[in-house]
Amino acid sequence: MIEELARMLSDGPALVLTGAGISTDSGIPDYRGPDGTRKVTPMHLSEFVASSGARQRYWARSFVGWRRFHAARPNEAHHLVTRLQECGAVGPVITQNVDGLHQAAGTRDVIELHGSLVDVVCLTCEARVDRPSLDARMAAENPGFDAESDEIRPDGDVRLDQVDVERFVAPVCTSCGADTLKPDVVFFGGAVAKPLVRRCFDLVDAAPSLLVLGSSLQVMSGLRFVRHAAKRGIPIGLVTRGPSRGDDLITHRVDGELAPSLRSLVDCLSPGPRVPSAALDSCGPRRR
Repeated sequence: MIEELARMLSDGPALVLTGAGISTDSGIPDYRGPDGTRKVTPMHLSEFVASSGARQRYWARSFVGWRRFHAARPNEAHHLVTRLQECGAVGPVITQNVDGLHQAAGTRDVIELHGSLVDVVCLTCEARVDRPSLDARMAAENPGFDAESDEIRPDGDVRLDQVDVERFVAPVCTSCGADTLKPDVVFFGGAVAKPLVRRCFDLVDAAPSLLVLGSSLQVMSGLRFVRHAAKRGIPIGLVTRGPSRGDDLITHRVDGELAPSLRSLVDCLSPGPRVPSAALDSCGPRRR
């Protein structure tokens, strides 16, 4: 099946769509198990917007989780996508992840479908602040906040006891004073901006094939591009563990771990010596 994927990519640079599965080896788990069942319930947009208490809970959990999330480094699979891009086998990358690890691995033309946790926006006045600056301000406003958690989620927050949440001082916007700061990411229940969706559809239209990596395609924001590619009749490759919601649309499927599968794919497409795993050291540059 790897050889079939290689033949697909040899027809021209494929458009890539990545999901949470590509970041699990970096210590960032996905929301679902191998069978597609959701393991945790994320913050819903309607809850975040409607309740100051929900925003306090989010920011307290995110403040604790940010340190582990921000310390994550690209893993071998991220670097292998970059290698495939460098050898002309793949082109732009649409990612459903908000962790910035593709860019940290040197991948170009990355479209962040669900936004990035490094950006924060005020829902009241639309003022913006970068997350490291906001994190420093939250630390100053919460001296001695030493709540701990060994958990991390795909959106960077963790589970905390209510007693810890209640003593956390949530950040307010320095421009308008409202407590409506939100990471500039698409929460569950939210929608991707229409111009960005259109741009992604245009990329599908221009691509000779679509390669999906590390996604069970349970969320429509990614599945729609697979359906669009199938409607166009272009081949679709999928590398992930377990079943996906789009299995009936897939042309070439590999059920397995991403890094070894991508390593084999690079070996098929790259002339010369085989690519040693050590040459794709996951300790790449930090995220932006």
